[in-house]
Amino acid sequence: MLRALPFVLSLALSIYCVIDCVRTDERAVRGLPKVVWVFVILLFPLAGSIAWLLAGRPASIPRTQPPRPRGPDDDPDFLRRL
Repeated sequence: MLRALPFVLSLALSIYCVIDCVRTDERAVRGLPKVVWVFVILLFPLAGSIAWLLAGRPASIPRTQPPRPRGPDDDPDFLRRL
């Protein structure tokens, strides 16, 4: 059972990376074209998956917080109407 664990983990990582690559927008993929990345992941399951995660996957976009609602006393138009 334990001898099969590395194979199962490698297979799960490869499946995740293939799905992630296919779902990623073509313009956001780094390094190689998306089709080439899929072949690399399938031909070299462990090395290709790690390469996709490190070099091919789009850089994460930092999420900005939405602007906080302003109170009436912070709104110059509201204060002018008083």
